[in-house]
Amino acid sequence: MKLLLDACIWSGARDELTSAGHDVLWAGEWPENPSDEELLRQAHQAGRVLVTLDKDFGEWAILRGLRHCGILRLVGCRARQQATLCRRVLTLHAEELAAGAIVTAEPGRLRIRTAE
Repeated sequence: MKLLLDACIWSGARDELTSAGHDVLWAGEWPENPSDEELLRQAHQAGRVLVTLDKDFGEWAILRGLRHCGILRLVGCRARQQATLCRRVLTLHAEELAAGAIVTAEPGRLRIRTAE
């Protein structure tokens, strides 16, 4: 799956997800940190699911109607657990994300808002 990791995601997650076969870009290695709106726009243009810790992206997508190719928000996990949680969600819910779902994942709990 094509992913764009927000700069707030641990850099090691990029390596683990790439090793698992995903096509991953990490905003933390870009020369400038884009605004949230710009990051969401870039993810959409590139056909990538945005992975973040920030709840604002879901609000932007729902309340402002900003287009996206799926958003995965990780909550309540340590940096070194981010890739594991992300892989688990991608294994179980890749189709929903690819269809534009917004998924909030935390250890032991998952919420999915399907695309309308």
